[in-house]
Amino acid sequence: MYLGIDIGTSAVKAVLVDEAGTPLQSCSQELAVLRPHPGWSEQDPHSWWQATDIAVKALGQACAQQMQDVRGIGLSGQMHGLVALDKDGAVLRPAILWNDTRNAAEAERLDKIPAFRAISGNAVMPGFTAPKAVWLARHEPDIFAQMAKILLPKDYLRFVLTGEMVAEMSDAAGTLWLDVARRCWSEDLLSACDLSLETMPELVEGSQVSGYLKEDIAKAWGISGRPFIAGGGGDNACAATGLGVVHPGDGFLSLGTSGVVFTVTDSFAPAAALGAHAFCHAVPNRWHQMGVILAASDCISWLCEITGRDVHELMTDMAALPPADTGLIFHPYLSG
Repeated sequence: MYLGIDIGTSAVKAVLVDEAGTPLQSCSQELAVLRPHPGWSEQDPHSWWQATDIAVKALGQACAQQMQDVRGIGLSGQMHGLVALDKDGAVLRPAILWNDTRNAAEAERLDKIPAFRAISGNAVMPGFTAPKAVWLARHEPDIFAQMAKILLPKDYLRFVLTGEMVAEMSDAAGTLWLDVARRCWSEDLLSACDLSLETMPELVEGSQVSGYLKEDIAKAWGISGRPFIAGGGGDNACAATGLGVVHPGDGFLSLGTSGVVFTVTDSFAPAAALGAHAFCHAVPNRWHQMGVILAASDCISWLCEITGRDVHELMTDMAALPPADTGLIFHPYLSG
């Protein structure tokens, strides 16, 4: 058996699958997003572990026998979030999430440095990790001075589960500190943010072993032995891998909290001038291009809240209406 864990923005999801990849059972646990100021979007990293523990234990209650036989764990998760840790691995502040826009000025300044588009393959936008770190240096210098490591959301969970600070290529590409063509950290891009290689975790491919589950957690989850934990991937790269979208020219459309158009390439193919992202795939020797809108199903959730309707009822009613019958235009950026 294998266990998959996904850290989303709104929930942690855990799924148990057999050796053929057939899902047996899944459980999820909701997460809260903190918005202390307009444009801010944060989460407590400890809540990711707490939600994971609840979801996996629920799986164990439903499938106790199968849970004993888990031999490997895969991780996927929301990308770009900045988790700041001190020299002892303690969390210094709430994680700044992908849809946080406070660092627009820092992003604009970094985008004027040609190396970012040339090496990372992407225009610098507030959603990426690099401008978040520059914002910290400017607005929370005491936190920035204490920051010994930066981890992405799923990689913080990996640290809790294994004690290892490791990232993989697809998620790392979304920081804007990765040399995407060479699949390694870029000293030049880190230096532009007053950071160094020592600040970053070790890198592995998504299909490589990144560590082994701590014995006490395995026991608490009802797992025999210490299963390996794979490198995993960012949410969209993992979705692509699960769909079999791993060959050049393959693609998919995803409408979740955000909306994504994703296509696979066999080499680094930057297209920043066209508004596309260019990242490493979660499988070796593959890259991908991705176009993103930051608010997709979030908009439906908002409309359900203000109308008091559930999603199914709302979508059924909307499908019955000819689009030309309304003069309303909705611009889907409620936040981010």
